[in-house]
Amino acid sequence: MIGIDGCVQRIMNIPGARSVTLVDGASGLAIAASGRHALVDEHEDAAATTDVVRAVLDCPALATGRDDAITELIVCGTRGYHLLNLVNGDFDGQLFVHVLFDDDTGNLGMARFQLQGILAELAADGHER
Repeated sequence: MIGIDGCVQRIMNIPGARSVTLVDGASGLAIAASGRHALVDEHEDAAATTDVVRAVLDCPALATGRDDAITELIVCGTRGYHLLNLVNGDFDGQLFVHVLFDDDTGNLGMARFQLQGILAELAADGHER
């Protein structure tokens, strides 16, 4: 079991990770955070990204079918990229994680792969509660 703190620490160990915020999507509150939150603190990050995630999930134009669900959002900027991943599992609310990666030291494909593995472990732990 990795737990929330272990999850956040392992995400920060992904090459290029600059910050991570684990968010309760039901309330828009930060559950845990680490790294540099230079422009906004983790609470503003949680509230703002919750709005983004809700908007995308509520957008019928982004639905590709009845059996399909959005699991990840990628936002690319000039100096880095943001991964917003919804966490599956038996949690009270919809959890998601927002990770900011540096474009110079991060690798989008590898970051996605590693992040999905870490979140799968967290979700598996959630089912054991």
